[in-house]
Amino acid sequence: MGMLVSIVVLIANIYAILKIVESSVNTLEKVIWIVLILVLPVIGFIVWFFFGPGKKNAF
Repeated sequence: MGMLVSIVVLIANIYAILKIVESSVNTLEKVIWIVLILVLPVIGFIVWFFFGPGKKNAF
């Protein structure tokens, strides 16, 4: 079960990184988002999902 969760997190992080690289934001912002996802894989993905480049903030 733990391995399945790890694979899902890895796939989600790869997806997020690819979307960040494809986005039109500046390079520094891309690097910051990618570092956040790599340092904090689960939390970084969740934060990116709700507030990442191209997202409209709900607040």
